[in-house]
Amino acid sequence: MASTTADILLDRLIGWGVDTVFGFPGDGINGIFESLRTRKNKLRFVQVRHEEAAAFAACGYAKFTGRLGVCLATSGPGGIHLLNGLYDAKMDRQAVLAITGHTFHDLIGCDFQQDVDLIKLYQDVAVYNERVTGPAHVVNVLDMAIKAALSRRGVAHLCIPKDVQEVTAADDPRSEWNIKGHSADELADAAPVPAGDLLRAAAAIINGGKKVAILVGRGALGCRAEVEQLAERAAGPVVKALLGKAVVPDDSPYTTGGLGLLGTAPSQDAMRECDTLVMIGTAFPYVQFLPEPGRAKCVQIDIDPARIGLRYPADVGLVGYCRPVLQALLPLVQPRTSRAFLESAQERMRDWNALLETHGTSPEHPMKPQVVARVVNTFLPDNAIVCSDCGTVTTWAARYLKMRGDMMFSASGLLATMGNGLPYAVAAAVAYPGRAVVAMCGDGGFTMTMMELATIAKYKLPVKVFIIKNNTLGQIKWEQIVFEGNPEYGCDLHPVDFARYAEAVGIKGFTLERAADAERVIGEAFRTDGPALVDCVVDANEPPMPGHVTTKQATQFAKALVRGEKDRWDIIKTVLKDKIREVI
Repeated sequence: MASTTADILLDRLIGWGVDTVFGFPGDGINGIFESLRTRKNKLRFVQVRHEEAAAFAACGYAKFTGRLGVCLATSGPGGIHLLNGLYDAKMDRQAVLAITGHTFHDLIGCDFQQDVDLIKLYQDVAVYNERVTGPAHVVNVLDMAIKAALSRRGVAHLCIPKDVQEVTAADDPRSEWNIKGHSADELADAAPVPAGDLLRAAAAIINGGKKVAILVGRGALGCRAEVEQLAERAAGPVVKALLGKAVVPDDSPYTTGGLGLLGTAPSQDAMRECDTLVMIGTAFPYVQFLPEPGRAKCVQIDIDPARIGLRYPADVGLVGYCRPVLQALLPLVQPRTSRAFLESAQERMRDWNALLETHGTSPEHPMKPQVVARVVNTFLPDNAIVCSDCGTVTTWAARYLKMRGDMMFSASGLLATMGNGLPYAVAAAVAYPGRAVVAMCGDGGFTMTMMELATIAKYKLPVKVFIIKNNTLGQIKWEQIVFEGNPEYGCDLHPVDFARYAEAVGIKGFTLERAADAERVIGEAFRTDGPALVDCVVDANEPPMPGHVTTKQATQFAKALVRGEKDRWDIIKTVLKDKIREVI
């Protein structure tokens, strides 16, 4: 039987090493699905319940495996639905290939069913964006798309009209210039190491600093040994951007944890006080948490030269993969005799962890969200994969879920979109069967993609889902109060019994309402054979306080209360109790 465009497409994907596709069927891609059916032993199709989740899952797959993530959607609405997840991949610089259908090739632009110009729609999100014209065309454009996605760390898009998918090679002869076999399914991996003079200049800056702070991001994943060696030699604390949470374990003597609104006070202190900043695999965007320009000299390591100096003026930029660059740099860094800066950071971190423990063991009712996160942490095995949704839940996950061993962690970074947690968990469980996968979600984010619980049930993925339910869009509520000085408005959510929903889907559901029951209920969920969900009812008035509160934030907070915040008395009581705990 003659090969069709779809056959050639999928065979080439397999040649590239792709073995998983996330998607949802539709009449605009039926030709591709027939080819998927006949290759189901080589190419696994994971059916999600909404195309947005397919793109999220492809992004999560890329994040956790370091490989190309692939998602598939039908014409028109299917392609539109992919966009949010694809922007997540774009903004976190993940290699994802999106394949979409289109209406019949000779009805494009004729006001026909599902005739949406996805090529035009994807112009901003994609680094490569092309319509496939037939079997003679598909290999070349697929190779181009994958190479662009991998080399530029972004989204590539191929749009294939539904009738073109079923055209055979015999019906689409090649032009005389398109000679078969001249495009390769391989990508040369460029791993430059900076010249010796740049390495020596970087080492001179580090050696000359008295207070060296090291800021690591996602690009430093896999560099634990090198980062800790640098921290030991420079006697400097390791501060972690959110997506770099797993670069070094949280029990490392060198780290002060995260940075930013959901980070730690010791990390903020390290940034404020350092005279030398080493940025490794990060372009941390929240510059108000970085040293004031001119205060610190900076060495930055990044694979992308366009990122050097993007957030902080770099005195020396080292372009290349972080690990080989660090390996070349380390012999030039002199061991520091004075360890006062690191020891001060370590002492502050001990105090910070003690404060977290106090909040995380609170017996109060309503239950504090910190209690849930602290107890979940105690059950995580050393190879767990943690997927955090976005909202106040991200703060509790960032602070209380401690990376150790071979654990992995991710969230939606720059896009900071809600709804990513569950699809990420689907991807992680598919990519790593047998490993513990945890989704930490708020009730707002969970309800955006809650139908993916059915995906987890269908494939019997052993994902443990913990919903921090405060019946409000907590992050937005506190932004309205603390940043804007306004009473909360429009953030209250109608309560949902998520445990009953889980049972309706076919997953074991639990409800947790009291701190005294946390260890028992969460333990039962972890001991459940297969997926489980815990509906954790928590205090809606527990604020995700930053490491240090600014004068402006305190002023706006007071202003919102005076202007009539409806929960002001409960908020005041909560904040006062938290402050008393800090003093004690």
